[in-house]
Amino acid sequence: MSTQLPDPIYTTIWGKAYVGDSLDLLPALAAESVDLVITSPPFALQRKKEYGNEDQEDYVDWLLQFADPIKRVLKPTGSFVIDLGGAYLRGRPIRSLYNFRVLLRLCDEYDFNLAEEFFWHNPAKLPSPIEWVNKRKIRAKDSVDTIWWFSKTDYPKANVQSVLVPYSERMKKLLKDSDKFYSPKKRPSGHDISKRFNEDKGGAIPSNLLQISNTESNSTYLRNCQMVGAKPHPARFPEKLPAFFIEFLTEPGDTVLDIFAGSNTTGAAAEHACRHWIAFEKERNYLETSAFRFIEEKSNKEVESMWQRISASTGAIHLSNSQQQLLLTQI
Repeated sequence: MSTQLPDPIYTTIWGKAYVGDSLDLLPALAAESVDLVITSPPFALQRKKEYGNEDQEDYVDWLLQFADPIKRVLKPTGSFVIDLGGAYLRGRPIRSLYNFRVLLRLCDEYDFNLAEEFFWHNPAKLPSPIEWVNKRKIRAKDSVDTIWWFSKTDYPKANVQSVLVPYSERMKKLLKDSDKFYSPKKRPSGHDISKRFNEDKGGAIPSNLLQISNTESNSTYLRNCQMVGAKPHPARFPEKLPAFFIEFLTEPGDTVLDIFAGSNTTGAAAEHACRHWIAFEKERNYLETSAFRFIEEKSNKEVESMWQRISASTGAIHLSNSQQQLLLTQI
């Protein structure tokens, strides 16, 4: 096992993208050097997918191999956020408990703390599994992923003020004319609603249910993949998802790591938030195309020329735009 990172296949002002198995690459990172590890590993689905998901029977043990290496690189105030989609048992209309086993074992065996559980609701998700939802019609559509936020301490770095959401229309009316809509008093629930309740704090505290549609269909990434005839990653999550946790759990200049980077949505979110990022991805073709997330609109000729040099391994490619310099190193 190497203790030195290979050359990245590309770098930006804020980040570096590396091809390789994260189990080999993680030991090369300095201990306590990462503020946030956020990732969405291949899920424990019934059928094999082209992006390399593990069999359900072996999935939990496979995923837990990464626990100690992740914990080693996290700063004491760092966080580990993992997105795990649900699954059914093979051939049965019964849910797998794999994502809950991951949760329990990370806490019980690896001494992580569950800082909070989140749930990502994707309204645009297609009905699945087809057998139980569409054909037999005995189950509802599965549209929620579990997201576990782990920490090494009771008090990891976090600031909910960084992720406030717009006020509801009712709250806007209350702020405009608070005397008409409420009076300070203790509620039956035990909540003591004070006079400060009507202060405009810039937004509402978000809930742990994140409703984010996964509807990427005409992004620069997809258009450029289509232009050069490269296949995009088939299981991309929306940039708003990692962006929420990056804003919530880190500060500008902090370091974010994704150990299953895929099309490097996490890196793009970190770049936009001025965080340093590191991307590890085993499949080289997915990471190569992820460079399209970091370039502004280019002409067909410019994109095709860049891609030819990448795929032909002809040397370094230097791209510049008004926001950043992108270096694609020798491939």
